[in-house]
Amino acid sequence: MTDHVLNAGEAPRPGIGFVEKYLTVWVALCIVAGVALGHLLPGVFGAIASAEIARVNIPVAVLIWLMIVPMLLRVDFASLASVGTYWRGIGVTLFINWAVKPFSMALLGWLFIGWLLRPWLPAAQIDSYIAGLIILAAAPCTAMVFVWSNLTRGEPNFTLSQVALNDAIMIVAFAPIVGLLLGLSAITVPWGTLVLSVALYIVLPVIVAQLVRARLLAAKGQGGLDALLAALQPLSLVALLATLVLLFGFQGEQIIAQPLVIALLAVPILIQVYFNSGVAYLLNRISGERHCVAGPSALIGASNFFELAVAAAIALFGLNSGAALATVVGVLIEVPVMLSVVWIVNRSKGWYEEGAAVRNTMLAERAAK
Repeated sequence: MTDHVLNAGEAPRPGIGFVEKYLTVWVALCIVAGVALGHLLPGVFGAIASAEIARVNIPVAVLIWLMIVPMLLRVDFASLASVGTYWRGIGVTLFINWAVKPFSMALLGWLFIGWLLRPWLPAAQIDSYIAGLIILAAAPCTAMVFVWSNLTRGEPNFTLSQVALNDAIMIVAFAPIVGLLLGLSAITVPWGTLVLSVALYIVLPVIVAQLVRARLLAAKGQGGLDALLAALQPLSLVALLATLVLLFGFQGEQIIAQPLVIALLAVPILIQVYFNSGVAYLLNRISGERHCVAGPSALIGASNFFELAVAAAIALFGLNSGAALATVVGVLIEVPVMLSVVWIVNRSKGWYEEGAAVRNTMLAERAAK
């Protein structure tokens, strides 16, 4: 969630915003508020849960659209024309996002949730927790990566083109990957609901966002788009937090009965973040990619589009499911964990640029100037 649109050749604004920096705090407060309200107002939460059409919860769908559309407004698909400029970084990130991350998370879910930590988790929710972790890992991040890229002094054109490419791929790849991994986990795949979720929370928001973006840029230029995004940003965050309050309103009894659930679900998420970012960083170094591309590549490879994951988990398994709770844990730890990866990337820049392949790339670029 950034406060500015990145255009070709434009450097991102410095720093991470106050609201984003303390996102973990707001999420923690929503957990407390949701659990309390769920006990105080069970009738209200029951009425919200029953407001469904074709298994789609209408209040939650509205909130999720308010989360997702402002983020997609920032994406300029015209930036795909510059993908070839950063072919090494693009290749590494695509490999991590689509060939490694969902499968490594499924493996970690089976290992930790399905086996090592199983005795401390509610038995009836084990499969649902694993499903939530898989859904979380199958959606590459599209918004916060602009912040992470800036904090590593990343190449803004690479970041924008990579996000646009991931969004385009997500339209066709999200459902098959989720369906495959859920099937391998012996979890029944409601294909109709999964396809509906992709249409409702990826395809339609992309179309709407790009139509609004194009019309606004034509009518009022970049200034008009910036003004709209500034107005929508608080609404997007409020919608996210309101969704979390609803989730924890339904999850309250489980959390009180099993207070360690959130910490245990965080274990595979933490491992996969450091594993995927580390592999992406090393592959970029081996390929000779510049550090300003390797940094955001590693961060994009590790982070998740948790808004979409929450939406898909709710649609597939329900508001009070373990899958929905597992995706929310991703929201809870996103900022502190990714800031730690940013710190590692920045502190290791000297080591990174000592690599022979990277030095050769830098020397070739200098000779060409």
